[in-house]
Amino acid sequence: MNFVEELRWRGMLHDMMPGTEELLNKEQVTAYIGFDPTADSLHIGHLCSVMILRHFQRCGHKPMALIGGATGMIGDPSGKSAERNLLTEDTLNHNIEGMKAQLSKFLDFDSDAPNAAELVNNYDWMKSWTFLDFAREIGKHITVNYMMAKDSVKKRLNGEARDGLSFTEFTYQLLQGYDFLYLNQNKNCKLQMGGSDQWGNITTGTELIRRTNGGEAYALTCPLITKADGGKFGKTESGNVWLDPRYTSPYKFYQFWLNVSDADAERYIKIFTELTREEVEQLVKEQAADPGLRPIQKRLAKEITTMVHSAEAYEAAVEASSILFSKDAAEKLHRIDEATLLDVFEGVDTFKVAKSDIESGETKLIDLLTEKAAVFPSKGELRKLAQGNGLSINKEKVTDINLPATADMLLAGKYILVQKGKKQYFLLIAE
Repeated sequence: MNFVEELRWRGMLHDMMPGTEELLNKEQVTAYIGFDPTADSLHIGHLCSVMILRHFQRCGHKPMALIGGATGMIGDPSGKSAERNLLTEDTLNHNIEGMKAQLSKFLDFDSDAPNAAELVNNYDWMKSWTFLDFAREIGKHITVNYMMAKDSVKKRLNGEARDGLSFTEFTYQLLQGYDFLYLNQNKNCKLQMGGSDQWGNITTGTELIRRTNGGEAYALTCPLITKADGGKFGKTESGNVWLDPRYTSPYKFYQFWLNVSDADAERYIKIFTELTREEVEQLVKEQAADPGLRPIQKRLAKEITTMVHSAEAYEAAVEASSILFSKDAAEKLHRIDEATLLDVFEGVDTFKVAKSDIESGETKLIDLLTEKAAVFPSKGELRKLAQGNGLSINKEKVTDINLPATADMLLAGKYILVQKGKKQYFLLIAE
């Protein structure tokens, strides 16, 4: 596979230095992408970079993921309007462990192949430098004029940031440049890749290598991912979409991809999956023939949920997504875990009830849904709805409201789902 051609058809190539494609066609190349360890999980904003490393390895080259243990202590000014909070060494180490586990799902770190992936931490080579030594040995090669000309610096200095740019952040591009120099000298790394907002930092590295030892150094960037409507990719009302299930459940992760627009889905399936051009073209044809079936979104959600989580997590997310409409919804409700149940019914009105009232078997449904929890304002309204076949408990129709509430009604040991009519849901929480 030709790496550059692979990126081109997938819409993942923004810019590259002259000679980059020729180098990649000539030999096995070692390249790296840097990741800031600002959290102990990657989010989907990182995924384009991760997929570039994955494609790079598939094409026979050697990928390196650089975790910025040192530069993460400073913060990259690129695309930022405010100074980043500085992290402690303990926090950074914790974050690095979490990120490594996630990267291992995408890259082969463990094989004996010559292009096995490698994880490096720039703290390992930065920790021994003194300020004076770094200023003398590295700082002398890059002029302030050169650094000031970078867009990431100019934007912060031209009034886009309230507090300007600290010296700490100003040094970031020199530190990132030194990463490239170190890897070039010690790992024969000739290429740095990243998002298009990193072009200035990456080319500082190529310039440092050129001025220091005249070595071969190249740059390649991918476009920043956006939504077709101009909105920010990867953000929801509740924040980032994380790869760690502690922060974004597999169900919510699956739902995010399932609900992207048609225009976005056609771009995203090229960027975030390994499907071939022929497979993507076939899905585009199917989508055009019957957009309502949303084949691209369904395949996108399947591929990426399976890759990030597992096939089992994908199947569970599909099952949970079908609960509201499936014929065996009652059975499925009793199978899903508490976290997924709460995700599926996020935002519905909830009522707290005493668990003892249910486990005793002495509380009738009519009393539970009016007196214990004000789901219905009156017993008359409840009686009328039940007689009209409009009341469901845990997705099962109930007409006899004098039946007792029992412990076997509890979902995940503490919830009862009440449905009025076709679309109105309430969740009782038994405590």
